[in-house]
Amino acid sequence: MALQISATNPEHPALLLELPWDVPLEEWPEEYLVPLPRGISRHVVRYSRAGDEVIAVKELAERPALREYQLLRDLDRIGIPAVDPLAVVTGRLDASGAPLESVLVTRHLGGSMPYRSMFETTMRPATMHRLMDALAVLLVRLHLAGFAWGDCSLSNTLFRRDAGAYAAYLVDAETGDLHPRLSDGQREYDLDLARVNISGELLDLEASGALHPSVDPIEFGMEICARYRSLWDELTRTSVYPAGKYHYIEHRIRRLNDLGFDVAEMQIEHASNGDTVSFVPKVVDAGHHQRQLLRLTGLDTEENQARRLLNDLESWMATQDDYAPGDPLGARPEVLAHRWVREVFRPTVRAVPPELRGAMDPAEIYHQLLEHRWYMSERAQQDIGIEAVVEDYITNILPKARKTLQPTAD
Repeated sequence: MALQISATNPEHPALLLELPWDVPLEEWPEEYLVPLPRGISRHVVRYSRAGDEVIAVKELAERPALREYQLLRDLDRIGIPAVDPLAVVTGRLDASGAPLESVLVTRHLGGSMPYRSMFETTMRPATMHRLMDALAVLLVRLHLAGFAWGDCSLSNTLFRRDAGAYAAYLVDAETGDLHPRLSDGQREYDLDLARVNISGELLDLEASGALHPSVDPIEFGMEICARYRSLWDELTRTSVYPAGKYHYIEHRIRRLNDLGFDVAEMQIEHASNGDTVSFVPKVVDAGHHQRQLLRLTGLDTEENQARRLLNDLESWMATQDDYAPGDPLGARPEVLAHRWVREVFRPTVRAVPPELRGAMDPAEIYHQLLEHRWYMSERAQQDIGIEAVVEDYITNILPKARKTLQPTAD
């Protein structure tokens, strides 16, 4: 059987032909290898270079190689964070004509490291919790898409920081299955496998002295299950409410924030019996919201102010007719953000007389107004317009705040 390279890009076969496919992967010369950290694998895995790209090459039987190649392509099609499949190489023969196993070729995710390698650095527990939150997000997204992983572990997951966000990526899809929808039993089984694998690898790291002494491997494995369930319940619960009660969206955003997650994307769908709202979460690093708000709007604020303003911006954008994430014909987020500044943020801030603002900057004024709107809408159990909020804030809140801030006589 002749050597065959099935690739997603017509340029890749020519680049891949330069690699020594007639040599078992375990025996590849150093000149072809790129020294990068790897997790534990049941197969031989090596990093190499094809042209300007770093690739991961995994040796396995032809049928599972082709199956995993197709699964990774399916995950890419539905937007799941996973490594990019590049090719499958079959029909390999060694110098004596004996058959060699096929290989799956994927693109190395730039700037990433296996989770296991991250945990080998004796990192602080707070950072470990953020990493595990990112892994919980990945599991939830996989299950929402109908993908049962079957082998979630620290070695099969890549970690990358991207613009302040913590993100987890699937590496090994060999044991996975894609379904139209997963049952609760399938999800729980997959989650239990993840718990056992993660706790087992943490115990291994503990025995080697690489794990932070404050981390309990068993409790940590159980914690990711708890974080997964909290996030799953919050994301899969459908909100149906009368038109106009958009303050209910704030409920959902605040609950996700309380769980430690940011809202990466929000979608509001109008139905005959009410509105439904869905979210895409992510785990973020300190200062992320400041950077994102500055990039989108040019507003330079404190972190908590930025988070609150971004939540309001996201809620507002989701109600715009030309807001279509992922649609090239929809308005770009930067365009919508500047429209929000021009039509919402500035007019609202200007409605508060300058002589009543005191030392508060525009971002703090808007933040305070949003908080006041939240409380007013909660009391009224309906969405309160910003004009009524500003009037009530000026009449009932600002005078008390100014009186509190006035210095007292000795």
